[in-house]
Amino acid sequence: MTSVSPNLGHAGGSIPDGVRTIRRTGFAIGVATGLYGISFGALATASGLDVWQAMVLSAVMFTGGSQFAFIGVVGGGGSALGAALAAALLGVRNTLYGLILAPSLPRTGWRSVLRAHLTIDESAALAAGGRDEAEKRAGFWAAGVWVFVFWNLFSLVGALAGQFVADPAAWGLDAAAAAAFLALLWPRLRSRDAVAIAVAAAFVALLTTPVLPAGLPVLAAALVAVVVGVLPRRGRR
Repeated sequence: MTSVSPNLGHAGGSIPDGVRTIRRTGFAIGVATGLYGISFGALATASGLDVWQAMVLSAVMFTGGSQFAFIGVVGGGGSALGAALAAALLGVRNTLYGLILAPSLPRTGWRSVLRAHLTIDESAALAAGGRDEAEKRAGFWAAGVWVFVFWNLFSLVGALAGQFVADPAAWGLDAAAAAAFLALLWPRLRSRDAVAIAVAAAFVALLTTPVLPAGLPVLAAALVAVVVGVLPRRGRR
């Protein structure tokens, strides 16, 4: 009987050792990344969201940087529109990942919709490290599915706990968004371009925080990150 699972059995019955290893790696990545969901869930409900609102945001948006940016803007007194725009700008990179991975993954049917939703930093990175098409697919689905499962599970734990936090600052949750965002960002600063983009965005955020309304510095920094990230690539063509 043919499996319908998106993380795919290997044609021919036996599963190659490389695929098994990648699946185990995907599981480990899912657990490690998912733990940051505790901070997101706690911060979301401590900032005024209901548990169900935090969980819908987590499941539908499903990209850690964008989620923390959204909560950071809303928690800082910014508008929902500004929060959504900042989150959307930070999520642009996932579209680029999707274009790069398209040849190795489903492009039609329901699995293409699922693939689009699971296209995040972790799934793209593990897929990119695959030595052949089977390993690329296994890496993508393993990381994407397990991160989704554990991120939302731990977000629920954090959201339930956050309901009992009367003063987020007393527990350090006012700084949780920035700390968790930095923790998610740090492993990706492996090239000069990435460091330059991060420095430029941070500089703009620091420069605009004293003069712009709450939420807009994050939006400005995200816009700078997108622009600085795209322009050098055009220059190399």
